[in-house]
Amino acid sequence: MVAKRSSNGLSTSGTIIITEEGKKKTERMACIYARVSSAENKDHLERQAERLKDYAIARGYQIYKVVKEIGSGLNDNRPKLAKVLTNSHYDILIVEHKDRLARFGTNYLEIRLKERGKTVEIVNHSEDRQDELMEDLIAIITSFCSRLYG
Repeated sequence: MVAKRSSNGLSTSGTIIITEEGKKKTERMACIYARVSSAENKDHLERQAERLKDYAIARGYQIYKVVKEIGSGLNDNRPKLAKVLTNSHYDILIVEHKDRLARFGTNYLEIRLKERGKTVEIVNHSEDRQDELMEDLIAIITSFCSRLYG
């Protein structure tokens, strides 16, 4: 039986009718970003992307896009990352390690994304800060050497 509604949303019998039209389940939309430093690690890039997909599925996220890029974490001119950062179709950016996003300045990227209503999820946090600093130092030396010697 359907109750007749008056103009104020109440039924003629005084019963309040609540509809669930505006109530939608909001799914978190995720963008996956996988990066390796060189083309020699292309197999690792594929495995990294697969692990991140599995992580997103396990967390119940809907996957918007999987972006795979080959390039140095020190390079600030990565076109695929630039497109990811300016894209508005996702809520969560998932990366495997903090250094996969960038070697330096990831905090600034997180702040900027947060301003746009997005979050960054880093799947594996490095437990040993000394190892992470050593890797950064090696990456800097490698970058300078490659610029000097081509």
